[in-house]
Amino acid sequence: MGIWQADQHRGYGAWGEHGTPVWHEQFTRAYTASLPFYESVFGWTYEVLGDTDEFRYAQAIVDGDMVAGIMDATAFLPPSHWRVYFGVDDTDAAVAKVIELGGTVVDQPEDSPFGRVAGIADPLGARFQIASVN
Repeated sequence: MGIWQADQHRGYGAWGEHGTPVWHEQFTRAYTASLPFYESVFGWTYEVLGDTDEFRYAQAIVDGDMVAGIMDATAFLPPSHWRVYFGVDDTDAAVAKVIELGGTVVDQPEDSPFGRVAGIADPLGARFQIASVN
């Protein structure tokens, strides 16, 4: 991951819309260390959605807005990594377009409490997520 100190470029010009980032999520094997780390670096507070061995997840909050999720992936997903989700109007149609253009489906489309999501990779293997923004 990378960070920068904003100057004239303040970051995203758009967020939460079709074709823009709609979510960031860290999958980590160091969940208990990650929360205080991001709290001390960025001032994040958290809303914990689950705190069991089966599902440990917190949503990071800044100024009342949810900005990212942190998932304890100790049991199922080494190594730790960040995911970015891009907004689409129709997840299934976007997946079909990805395949048509030579990309691959990493995680089949599925409904979630936050919309319909899928994991895809571009023709060179770069992975990212897409999510409906309806």
